[in-house]
Amino acid sequence: MSSRDELCSDTNLLSFYSDLHIHIGRAGDGQPVKISGSRNLTFENIAKEAVFRKGIDMIGIIDCHSPSVQQDILSCLDQGSMQEVSGGGISYQNTVILLGSEIEIKEQGMGAAHVLVYFRTLGDMQDFTSWMSRYMKNVNLSSQRIYVEPKELQREVADRGGVLIPAHIFTPHKGLYGSVTDRMEYVLNRDLIDAVELGLSADSSMAGLLSELDHCTFLTNSDAHSLGKIGREYNQILMKEPSFDEFVMALKREAGRRVTGNFGLNPRLGKYHRTFCSSCGTILDEQTMVSSLDRCPLCGSLKTVQGVLDRIISISDRQDPFIPDHRPPYHYQVPLEFIPGLGKAMMNKLLNAFGTEMAILHRASEQQLIEIAGEKLARSIMLARNGTLKLSSGGGGTYGKVMKSE
Repeated sequence: MSSRDELCSDTNLLSFYSDLHIHIGRAGDGQPVKISGSRNLTFENIAKEAVFRKGIDMIGIIDCHSPSVQQDILSCLDQGSMQEVSGGGISYQNTVILLGSEIEIKEQGMGAAHVLVYFRTLGDMQDFTSWMSRYMKNVNLSSQRIYVEPKELQREVADRGGVLIPAHIFTPHKGLYGSVTDRMEYVLNRDLIDAVELGLSADSSMAGLLSELDHCTFLTNSDAHSLGKIGREYNQILMKEPSFDEFVMALKREAGRRVTGNFGLNPRLGKYHRTFCSSCGTILDEQTMVSSLDRCPLCGSLKTVQGVLDRIISISDRQDPFIPDHRPPYHYQVPLEFIPGLGKAMMNKLLNAFGTEMAILHRASEQQLIEIAGEKLARSIMLARNGTLKLSSGGGGTYGKVMKSE
């Protein structure tokens, strides 16, 4: 069963689960695309994972600028296993794929950041690749730096009917706020930004400390580097159907289309949530944090990496978060893979019983879960669904952990 079965009060609008940041590890010919991505992360395998295991209605594959990936897409279209959607995108079974690209930008005198761009058709993406290849050292690879001004990139994307979204904006590794600037307007044209991606270590409340984000739609995506990570964060989007055109309308909150829910990790599970000392390997959480972030209070080292929470506090222009009326609820949800004791065998039993991970997380009742997994695991799944599992903080590139129940 899909989220599209949930009809809202707006005529002809339905709710769809969407994860819009998924990488390609290898093209079908073996060409590397995302070096750190799993080899089985191919265009076709991602589509199958989204349909048959995850139960996600719309996905964004963000390495579709690569010519070798484009050949894979053309093969799927030629074989008839996939079709182009009239509203933009490519369909496989009941899931629609948006064609995207992750690009590294750099303003002179500042750090580097990643942005996501999406285009309506494969032809649009191929045209963009042709232009981008003149300003990029290796257009075949993912997340490569483009040697043009960020605002020029925005114009090129807009001229082709695409959208540009800053990615994982607060992370110290290639996040716009985390490694580049205190204010978006110093780097990008805010009039051409309708949405931002929060990243795994932040939530809506934390982002609500920055007033310049008030107009933006927030997205929560997986940034998946393996098939299993698809859907660890996702969005619920109200649209007429999953397509590029409807997605853009939802970002702009037009004609009733909108993001109605962000489902993400509790920020404490994010691997950059708190400041980290690389000398002694300590995550500086509430118990060890002091007023100065420059020096580790435990070993005195200056080799600290500022965490997302601490970075947001340092650049915020508010003392208390502001949540605009258009901002949807942020649901803390722990992915099934994080739950202690939920191994592959039990996961397969649950999938056989309920069909997809979305069904396990959203539709199976506690009693149904008990019948398959037993009381202890069923209780953990319910706590994961509600975001109330006990957690330890992540930092310095290490994810936080779900604490074992007593």
